[in-house]
Amino acid sequence: MNRIAVIGAGTMGNGIAHVFAQFGYDVNLIDISDSNLDRGMAAIAKNLDRQVKKEQITEEEKTAILSRIVTTTDMAKGVSDRELVVEAATENVELKLKIFKDLDASAPRECILASNTSSISITKIAAVTSRPEQVIGMHFMNPVPVMKLVEIIRGYATSDAVTKTIMETSKSLKKVPVEVNDYPGFVANKILMPMINEAIITLYEGVAGVEEIDTVMKLGMAHPMGPLQLADFIGLDVCLSILNVLHDGFGNPKYAPCPLLVNMVTAGKRGVKSGEGFYNWTHGTKELVLADNFKN
Repeated sequence: MNRIAVIGAGTMGNGIAHVFAQFGYDVNLIDISDSNLDRGMAAIAKNLDRQVKKEQITEEEKTAILSRIVTTTDMAKGVSDRELVVEAATENVELKLKIFKDLDASAPRECILASNTSSISITKIAAVTSRPEQVIGMHFMNPVPVMKLVEIIRGYATSDAVTKTIMETSKSLKKVPVEVNDYPGFVANKILMPMINEAIITLYEGVAGVEEIDTVMKLGMAHPMGPLQLADFIGLDVCLSILNVLHDGFGNPKYAPCPLLVNMVTAGKRGVKSGEGFYNWTHGTKELVLADNFKN
């Protein structure tokens, strides 16, 4: 398997395209607009420059990697000869279902369809296709070129052969694949999101401030970054979407998103991507936001 398509040129999509191309795969990167594709390719080039600076790759290798990525806004054409498609669109159920219906109609019959979803049921996604046995979750971690883990999520109908192929493909990218079953949030976000939500509740209730909460988790629990900073990196809108999936899927009030998180997303405070979340990222560095912004 060498011909890959990636749907979505955002943070996750361009990272996935970068890694596949780095390890010799022929990649079609697909998005709805040329401007999105241009931003995605610029991000890939910037990340490759970082690897060159660290002497992880050479300038010649960087040029070769970029040459393996072709961009297009025509999804039907972009997947028409692919062996694997990895969808990395926004974490929205209806959008993903539409994409997979379209992929099922356009991709070759033998093509494997994978989703980078961080919480949405693979079984539900597979059910809108005529090939549920060839639909699987391939959940990369951010930043994709750096993080080793890939959650491999088997839907109810995913075949053993497809699972084995995707496990081996992940290893070819120098990743560590972990097979998990199809339940809301899988493993990573079923554990992570309640922790992030509880950190937001702790802030909302006035127990401690942003920096204090993050410092406790970094120095007391040996986390590389605090949960509020991590939420900013993930995207507060993404955190909210995942918590809603968990809440709807399990019907357990412990997954109900904190009102502060809901209000921040409604106000457009989505973290790094919008320039402000629990920290201010406008100037490219982490700065504390005024505490008054988080009062209930």
